[in-house]
Amino acid sequence: MSIHLLRSAGCPEWVVDHSLAVRKKALELAENLPVNRELVEEGALLHDIGRCRTSGVEHAVEGARILRELGYPVEVIRIVERHVGAGIPDDEADALGLPPGNYMPETLEEKIVAHADNLINGSDEVDIDFVIKKWSDRLGKNHPSIDRLRQLHEELMEMSR
Repeated sequence: MSIHLLRSAGCPEWVVDHSLAVRKKALELAENLPVNRELVEEGALLHDIGRCRTSGVEHAVEGARILRELGYPVEVIRIVERHVGAGIPDDEADALGLPPGNYMPETLEEKIVAHADNLINGSDEVDIDFVIKKWSDRLGKNHPSIDRLRQLHEELMEMSR
């Protein structure tokens, strides 16, 4: 159903392929954790639905808007809205021109989908070093999002031991 929704919303096929890879990685990350696996799966499949309207960072807000209009549960909407990087705090959201709001993943399901998305480049799995280099090259090695990426990775890896 979720893949059909991505296609009917007009998402390019690369978004579908990416979403399938993120679902697979998210379910792997969730394997031994006390989470709602169905929520993780649906959130992972729909996390980039906003890319049918925009390719910028605001795709998360657009995706949440689409799902809100369709009557999706708030838990799925929050996963979509909070999946970018390791979250976007208020001050950075304002600087990026996003509507005021909380864009930091809070629940374990939100964190898993956000991190699974980080660990998939296109539809290929990558390691945390690749992700840190990619974001450092894009934003600068001292950007606060780099530390958030590391912290989220460490938190999830520690929990899964």
